[in-house]
Amino acid sequence: MKLDSAPLGISGRSQPEIELELEDSIDSKLTTATLSEPVQPLVTDSPQKQQSAAVIFGTTFITIFLAEIGDKTQLSTLLMSAESHSPWTVFMGSAAALVTTSLLAVLLGSWIASRLSPKIVEKSAGVMLLLISLMLFWDVLQG
Repeated sequence: MKLDSAPLGISGRSQPEIELELEDSIDSKLTTATLSEPVQPLVTDSPQKQQSAAVIFGTTFITIFLAEIGDKTQLSTLLMSAESHSPWTVFMGSAAALVTTSLLAVLLGSWIASRLSPKIVEKSAGVMLLLISLMLFWDVLQG
């Protein structure tokens, strides 16, 4: 692929190729339609606007940073650093662990996204978060 060529979509075809095919499809439907046939509107999935890498990075950083503040991983790291008297070693170990778990999450997410539709992934994530919330609520009631 040339550096100046258009990026390929999921299907392996560039956006201009898809747009040309769509235009040809519309033109052929319009020329073959008769006046007695009701014209059905062409419904296509609108492609989501691509976000810049900086926006994706910033959103991810802020979301994960806020989610991690005060969680058990951070508290465990704090305690290990205080006990070991070697904060930089604890930092390197905890950073490597977080990078590894994030890598696993990204790889699993990419694998899931390649096999399931976004709506199914979204609904599944919602159901899982609801179940986790109910389990945590149940633990609070029991404790």
